[in-house]
Amino acid sequence: MPVSDRAQPGILENIPAHGRYLTCQLRVGADPRTVLRRLASQADGRHTVVGLGASLVREIGAEVPGLRCFAGIEGARTKLPATPADLWLWLRGEDRGDLLIASRHLETLLAPAFDVQDITDAFRHAHGRDLTGYEDGTENPEGAEAETAALLPEGAGALAGSSFVAVQRWHHHMSRFEAMPRQQQDLTIGRERDSNEEIDDAPASAHVKRTAQESFDPEAFVLRRSMPWAESNQGGLVFTAFGHSFDAFEAQLRRMSGAEDGIVDALYSFTEPRTGAYFWCPPVQGGLVSLQAIGL
Repeated sequence: MPVSDRAQPGILENIPAHGRYLTCQLRVGADPRTVLRRLASQADGRHTVVGLGASLVREIGAEVPGLRCFAGIEGARTKLPATPADLWLWLRGEDRGDLLIASRHLETLLAPAFDVQDITDAFRHAHGRDLTGYEDGTENPEGAEAETAALLPEGAGALAGSSFVAVQRWHHHMSRFEAMPRQQQDLTIGRERDSNEEIDDAPASAHVKRTAQESFDPEAFVLRRSMPWAESNQGGLVFTAFGHSFDAFEAQLRRMSGAEDGIVDALYSFTEPRTGAYFWCPPVQGGLVSLQAIGL
């Protein structure tokens, strides 16, 4: 069986029309095992992508090699909040009302052991563009390359087909961005907004140049499945990067934050992360999330 058949389908599939992210913490003294088994028996990995934090895996008495807590980047010249959590759920669908109903059901299911601490609603905007109007994930790997970037390989044994995910909720200061002349906006991103063509002579701080995945050694490919979010008159991006490890994400973040060469990504002129967490997304078996790799 190819590893892609063991991956939670929502990782590899296109961005849905609507998403809802639930971040949950294990209640002190609660045993998560029964609740996690119940969750796994209902989560198909397509409409509900499941991620477990390092603290939760430790609480169960298990180990997932490569899983750790996000702790920022040493030497970063920007703020990189670390907001670890025990459980992360990405609800995916075509109807926002359906996601509300599903999240209420999941909150009840989790209630004996977990508190839902944050809910973020997200959506697909303008056929896959960020709220700034620029196309998101232009250089995402596709097909077999996406699987290689995002999934643990066959050699990982029981972990094959699983994935690590880095999640940051970025808050856009839209008024700052809107105040920029169009040329400055393009140079900040490193692409022309309308054509999506890369600007060859963009400054070194341009986001595209900071994160060119093939420019790292080793190459730092991740599979981005980010979605814009909005609440009241504020908005931003739930940055979501799946990988077979966290190394590629951290390499990109090290360069973006100025820790590598002192040059900070121009994105920080109008946006900043407010959260940062790592999770392990288990494989599926028989159409449902499987926790066998951690003994459940």
